[in-house]
Amino acid sequence: MQSSSRSALERKVQELTVLYEISQLLVSTSDPKENLGSILDILHSRMGMERGTITLLDPSTEELTIKAAHGLTDEEMRRGQYHVGEGITGKVVEDGDPIIVLRVGEEPLFLNRTGARRDIQKNNISFICVPIKIGTFACGALSVDRLFSEEISFEEDLRLLTIIASNVAQAIRISRMMEDERNRLKNENLTFREKLKERYSFHNIVGSSNKMREVFEMIDHVAASDATVLIRGESGTGKELVANAIHYNSMRAEKAFIKVNCAALPETLIESELFGHEKGAFTGATERRIGKFECANEGTLFLDEIGTLNSTAQAKLLRALQEKEVDRVGGANAIKIDVRIITATNKPLEKALVDGSFREDLYYRLNIFPIYLPPLRERKTDILLLADYFLKKYSKKYKKDIRRISTPAIDMLMRYHWPGNVRELENCMERAVLLCSDHVIHSYHLPPTTQTAEESGTVSSGSLEAAISTFERDMIIDALKSTRGNITAAARHLDTSERIVGLRLKKYRIEPKQYR
Repeated sequence: MQSSSRSALERKVQELTVLYEISQLLVSTSDPKENLGSILDILHSRMGMERGTITLLDPSTEELTIKAAHGLTDEEMRRGQYHVGEGITGKVVEDGDPIIVLRVGEEPLFLNRTGARRDIQKNNISFICVPIKIGTFACGALSVDRLFSEEISFEEDLRLLTIIASNVAQAIRISRMMEDERNRLKNENLTFREKLKERYSFHNIVGSSNKMREVFEMIDHVAASDATVLIRGESGTGKELVANAIHYNSMRAEKAFIKVNCAALPETLIESELFGHEKGAFTGATERRIGKFECANEGTLFLDEIGTLNSTAQAKLLRALQEKEVDRVGGANAIKIDVRIITATNKPLEKALVDGSFREDLYYRLNIFPIYLPPLRERKTDILLLADYFLKKYSKKYKKDIRRISTPAIDMLMRYHWPGNVRELENCMERAVLLCSDHVIHSYHLPPTTQTAEESGTVSSGSLEAAISTFERDMIIDALKSTRGNITAAARHLDTSERIVGLRLKKYRIEPKQYR
């Protein structure tokens, strides 16, 4: 009696050990599915169970295949394929109930498809198979061989295997969730990159002037290469937009695109930011830092305001371009890099060459393929295109139904000299959209700088009468434009008489014919 109790206790301890080791195994990896084979190894070493297999259902083919095994060769595993309902394994998956076969040689449903059991008629081999269930759905089966013996408690084996199969099901569920999440993130990443490529396609850069067509041609020529590009132009002309277009239309579009504004970096941190530093390289360097060059490896590094780099950073940048390697601050070994460089400047580097603040050898390394972006005042024909583009953009953003820009406002935009270039025009249109309370952008919605004689060349007065006259003139011109120069229709539009409109036309010297 005591011997029987001791054996039962030993069995319980053995089972608890097995369950503990398997649970630890499943939580020790980011993908529990990777350790299915090790579960079967534990069942063999701790419980003496032979030829353990985990067979899973492939939803696409509706076939059961062995995904993990102990005591089977790769060839034997490949042979272990079943349809649902076929053989013992297929029946367990079909019905969702476990099956115990005391002697496999006497069971006609036992197919021995793997061929691992050489002579099942001569061997007293028992077979236990339990379903692996996710919820009520059996997605596979866990099976083991046992040498038949009267002393073996198959019910206890069945109970243990059922618990383990439940743990395996949980591992498979987690693994599938992780795989679905990885696929979702991968698809989102691909979609995001496609949107970036579309967004930064040079075909989406607004402009139809001859000078901008030249810019588009230059981008088209250089994008597919790895040539270093120097983008020149005044502040606000869209240099970063061109850099985006070059990268996202290049062979490196799937890799990193790192942007650095050199003017915004403190002089003491420029080298650390660009090239990285080792732990303890200087006071405050409490850990290793990866520089922008390493972050952009196999991708593109965009250095804006390149003319502000100090002489030390210029020397290291030149070495990175020539040798294709960088040195971290405080580092002993050079790090190989594969980075395409795009730089930009709003200042003439030639002047910096003369006064010695910029290295001549670095200048020629950067100036391999220069692209010049003209200021907005040199591409007047693009002003209306850009204004209309920004009008639609911010009308959508602020949920306003603004349909057009009034003629006086257009005249004002065309006369202004735009020292801030496209960036200033965008800010101007965003402000106008915010102020607009109807369907039309009027001249009084534009910033004061565009409405003064000094800034725009327009004539204005500070008197109330002049302001009223300007407003009245704008309304009449808008009405004529809407009615294609028809005075009668314009009067109805303004809710006044044709006679009053005629008087105002003479007063403001407006010619209706020009709006037909």
